Amino acid sequence: MANGQWYPPEWPDRVRALAAGELTPAAPRPAATVMLLRDTPDTGAGPEGPEGHGAGPEAHGPGPEVHMLRRSASMAFAGGAYAYPGGGVDPRDDDHHVRWAGPPRTAWAARLGVDEAAAQAIVCAAVRETFEEAGVLLAGPTPDTVVGDTTGDDWEADRVALVAREVSFAEFLDRRGLVLRSDLLGAWARWITPEFEPRRYDTFFFVAVLPAGQRTRDVSTEADRTVWIRPRQAAERYDRGELLMMPPTIATLRQLDGTATAADALAAAASRDLTPVIARARLEDGELVLSWPGHDEFTKHIPVGGTA
Repeated sequence: MANGQWYPPEWPDRVRALAAGELTPAAPRPAATVMLLRDTPDTGAGPEGPEGHGAGPEAHGPGPEVHMLRRSASMAFAGGAYAYPGGGVDPRDDDHHVRWAGPPRTAWAARLGVDEAAAQAIVCAAVRETFEEAGVLLAGPTPDTVVGDTTGDDWEADRVALVAREVSFAEFLDRRGLVLRSDLLGAWARWITPEFEPRRYDTFFFVAVLPAGQRTRDVSTEADRTVWIRPRQAAERYDRGELLMMPPTIATLRQLDGTATAADALAAAASRDLTPVIARARLEDGELVLSWPGHDEFTKHIPVGGTA
């Protein structure tokens, strides 16, 4: 049975065009996504169960659960695929007025391999998108506290205003008297959209622990389902072709498998290699070979002049 690797039908033609020098790669936009983790008893929610409630035997097992969204089938990019909360950097995410706690911007710049302004924008995007798409906010009134509940009508109004770009994240934090808790994030991986894709992103993957008192909400306008599931169970369902995912998603899920607790995963992030992963296309023995360095399971062989 085929696995659940998301593979759009137009890719072979675009790979051929790139190999022939007929396609000019688009510049990737900076983006961030967050693998939000929680520790639970042995039961938790799987893709058939409602968010936050038990869903049968496949939710059992050790280790933390990860929060995932299923992208709406109507989405032009990766419709129907499971992913994490995230999105592109807002031009205002590098606002120097943003209230900040945790490692300084210089430390984040060194960790992410970018300049200070870009580092702030990427970290802000991670925190902002998690609030916009999951209702979870990694911020607090002081550098060592975090908000405990973001479910009221006033919080929802602020979330909607952020999604509509009516306010910047810096303005939102100022009005609430909050500081962004960058120490609650751990940089995990970096993947860049293949050169043959028309919309490209340079995406940093982060891990974070669900703050005490907060809960995720199904509020993303780009998703039609949200789930909590253990990484191993999600990967097994991908392997059976039951869950659709893009290569970065399933790769990071496999990397999370084996962590004993959410806190362990966050601690492990400090030693993770952030060398960018980007797909490569080459002509070999009459085939176009599409590969992701270091991730052989995603390799595709495309006959020249044929279909994948």
